[in-house]
Amino acid sequence: MQTLITLVVAIPAASAAFLLLSGKLTNKWGHWLGVIATATSFVLGLIAFIRLADLPSDDRSVQVHLWDFIQSGKLDVGFGLLFDPLSAVFVLLITGVGSLIHLYAVGYMAHDEGRRRFFGYFNLFVAAMLLLVLGNNYVMLYLGWEGVGLASYLLISFWYNRNSAATAGKKAFLMNRVGDAGFALGIFLMFLTLGTTDYDKVFAGVGGLAAGTVLMMGLLLLLGATGKSGQFPLQSWLPDAMEGPTPVSALIHAATMVTAGVYLIARSNPIFSANHTLQTVVVSVGALTLLIGCIIGCAKDDIKRVLAWSTVSQIGYMFLGVGLGGAAYALAIIHLLAHGFFKANMFLGAGSVMHGMNDQTDIRRFGGLAKYMRITWLTFMMGWLAIIGIPPLSGFFTKDPIIEAAFNRPGWTGWLYGGAALLGAGLTAFYMTRLFVLTFHGPKRWTEDIEHPHESPAIMTIPLIFLAIGSIVAGFLMKTSVLDWLTPVLNPEGVEDEVHRINATEGALLSVAFTVIGAGFAYLLFRRGTALVEQPAGPVVTAARNNLYADAFNVAVFEKPGRWLTRGLVFLDNRGVDGLVNGLAALAGGGSGRLRRLQNGFVRSYALSMLTGALVIVGAFLMVTL
Repeated sequence: MQTLITLVVAIPAASAAFLLLSGKLTNKWGHWLGVIATATSFVLGLIAFIRLADLPSDDRSVQVHLWDFIQSGKLDVGFGLLFDPLSAVFVLLITGVGSLIHLYAVGYMAHDEGRRRFFGYFNLFVAAMLLLVLGNNYVMLYLGWEGVGLASYLLISFWYNRNSAATAGKKAFLMNRVGDAGFALGIFLMFLTLGTTDYDKVFAGVGGLAAGTVLMMGLLLLLGATGKSGQFPLQSWLPDAMEGPTPVSALIHAATMVTAGVYLIARSNPIFSANHTLQTVVVSVGALTLLIGCIIGCAKDDIKRVLAWSTVSQIGYMFLGVGLGGAAYALAIIHLLAHGFFKANMFLGAGSVMHGMNDQTDIRRFGGLAKYMRITWLTFMMGWLAIIGIPPLSGFFTKDPIIEAAFNRPGWTGWLYGGAALLGAGLTAFYMTRLFVLTFHGPKRWTEDIEHPHESPAIMTIPLIFLAIGSIVAGFLMKTSVLDWLTPVLNPEGVEDEVHRINATEGALLSVAFTVIGAGFAYLLFRRGTALVEQPAGPVVTAARNNLYADAFNVAVFEKPGRWLTRGLVFLDNRGVDGLVNGLAALAGGGSGRLRRLQNGFVRSYALSMLTGALVIVGAFLMVTL
């Protein structure tokens, strides 16, 4: 078992190193090595999962100590792995969905000269994400966390010759550093107060800490989680990540990077459950973010950016779940797993549409594609029905229970957060139906350079079929099995009793009703197409088109003052610090040059100097005597 777990991480890491260091020798077949490496990790992870399931439910945890990593004073960090029910389901999601995305990328990147390098980055990303979820302490988690940040930068800016891609990569990297700084400070606080970063010891010691310390520790961890998962206030980098190749969008937005923040909070559930204020902050972040994603998604016309803001919104639902605590921890993870299927399905479906439409992304220029892309249309439909929560597809079984749990939160906030989640369900149905109808139905609105839209090759459609099947059945299967599986790790102790404002049936009926209303309204508005150019709009739509002015806020509050501060410091350094140093040097140099002129080697000059000196002395004596 320990060897299997180690190989799960080591194989994609070794494949990444080989592909990136081998040069052009592997250009012809390196992409297949990348696919095989990830698929092999999936098989090994599945075997390890089956063996873990054979263990007693209270003993499903395998520790792997590889070597001593950091030993300095009281700090003792081992390089080790932890395979338990929580990390096991993440391993299967990352490697399973990741393998399908890798296979799809073989066809999508077929004509790209940098395909071998792309798959090297892809494998590096998978290896870093596996280390993140398998690390047995917070330092190991942070090591994988930073590896994911590096790999995402390389993948988002893969087409670095495009200014937009290079800028998007830097934006993602820098905004993630903001969150990562908070995460690092949280780890420092753990060591300062508890003397360790090991999961078991940290969780055991949380109960003895002051409430303020627990709150600060949790807020620092939350800051890191918001950065990686694109949650408020660090959400603006995530839609810009669409500048990378479509398989990158599917990998980042479906099964890996954006789920890291949810994993961090779920893994740290003893910390977050120990402070009610901390849980309220997490719930508030999730509720606000899911509405932000929905509102902006309604106003976007780029097929990938609509899906990107949809990811922001769906991760908001997951944050809402882990913030509610108790059984909702597991509900959030189940929604995360289902989201991995239907969101990867739709991103790859969007790539298939782009493949047949000469890389166009504007849904206003599509229409009627169901006739020409039957497989893409059918598989995308499964993802669309799943994400809006139509029974019996996966979203119905995973998102609706979170809405019910939000309503049943104690106090008046239950109505607030439940209402936000329910409104989000209606808005999700609206903008996703708008996307689906404008892309595949209605009149043709193609540009002149597109004559014959066509279906993608089998190497791209086969992964779509598997992901569509997952979008259909994953929710029901996980709702009936994963809840009990995760109970030993996601312990609901310390959470207040629910007030049961609504039951499961009432919650499902409310959610489906809002979904049908939102979807029906979108169909009526867009069944005949839409304007081909942007039309004047009211303040809400204008704000949504401008991402609710989040980027403008960042520029005004952080970028411009930072730029002015930098210029001021440069001026102070050049004219102040350097000016003082250079002035002293010039004074010494100029003074010594003038003094040197007195030593010219002429006897008459020296005699004159002696005479002048003597006259000065005589004059001084005369002044004294007088």
